[in-house]
Amino acid sequence: MEAVNALGRRKAAVARVYVNDGKGSITINKRDVKEYFPLEQLQYIVGQPLTLTNNDGKFDININLYGGGIKGQAEAVRLAISRALVKIDPENKDILKTNKMLTRDPREVERKKPGRPKARKRFQFSKR
Repeated sequence: MEAVNALGRRKAAVARVYVNDGKGSITINKRDVKEYFPLEQLQYIVGQPLTLTNNDGKFDININLYGGGIKGQAEAVRLAISRALVKIDPENKDILKTNKMLTRDPREVERKKPGRPKARKRFQFSKR
């Protein structure tokens, strides 16, 4: 199998994933996934598409990741891995789609408006 690449985004995070045949190592920005995401919950999010499609330990995954916070980055990686797995084997699409792994979450931070402290918050109203 030749290298497959895919892109995943979530909030301000962007993940570029390169998948090769291998022993199951996941490297994010030249660091191990357990070092980059020390929280067990985030490691679970990253590995979800692999466990759902029974591909644990079959591929070496190299990820370039930038922008956003840790939760957004983990979800961006999940989307990118899911897209790469569909490119590798189109039969994975049904499993991943039913578990909502291929849906890009469109929610972004709303911009701050002028004359207000935040996007929707207003300064305290004074009648007199």
